[in-house]
Amino acid sequence: MAGRLENQVVMISGASGIAAATARLAAGEGARLFVVSLEAAECEALAEAVPGLRYEVADLTETAAAEGAVSSCLAAYGRIDALFNVAGASGRRWGDGPVHACTDEGWDRTLAVNLRTMFALSRPVIGQMLGQPVAANGLRGTILNMGSVSAFSPEPEHFATHAYQAAKGAVVSLSLAMAAYYAPQKIRVNVLAPGLVRTPMSLRAQTDARIMKFIEKKQPLAGGILEADDVARAALFLLSNDSRHITGEVLSVDGGWRLS
Repeated sequence: MAGRLENQVVMISGASGIAAATARLAAGEGARLFVVSLEAAECEALAEAVPGLRYEVADLTETAAAEGAVSSCLAAYGRIDALFNVAGASGRRWGDGPVHACTDEGWDRTLAVNLRTMFALSRPVIGQMLGQPVAANGLRGTILNMGSVSAFSPEPEHFATHAYQAAKGAVVSLSLAMAAYYAPQKIRVNVLAPGLVRTPMSLRAQTDARIMKFIEKKQPLAGGILEADDVARAALFLLSNDSRHITGEVLSVDGGWRLS
């Protein structure tokens, strides 16, 4: 039986956490994978774990690097059926925090790694998709963008990183605008909005006993932190033909965060 992504070319930004979990699941569903990330060691480790996966090490905040990665993917596979924009980072190291305390560097770099990367990669990918013939599933392409539950359900005590939340709010707004504009061209765009997930990015929270105790109640369905595979399974649905008539949606995978 063919997998849900059989022979589909799936490009993923990022090579750890949710990106890596999605790559592993997508490979099991028959996808042809191309990963782009800033971290060479993470790309190499993922390529060892997922036979046939191709990758490029690139800084996606740079236009030329993003365009070069798309060119490399096309040279390898000839088309791009789906793009999952996962790459991002916490801006705390650069000074992200509440607005009154957020530094210029914290603001600029947080928006760059969480929003500009999405724009820089989506632009050439959509340009490619627009020129592709409509596939057997009725689509030219699928784009899935990584948001965050904190974009619309902020938590002020432990997660007051306003530049990050602004970036993720912009991801949602831009994705909805893209979904509306490109639907007639048979390109769909959706957003995944996870809660707190066990990834390298959430290491600060994972090592803080107070936050972990708080998350037990904040994400009551999980009784704590979510696993990357929990989010990756939702990503697989939104990338596959199972959701081919879904566009402009924001799917929260948050263990109940928004409602708690």
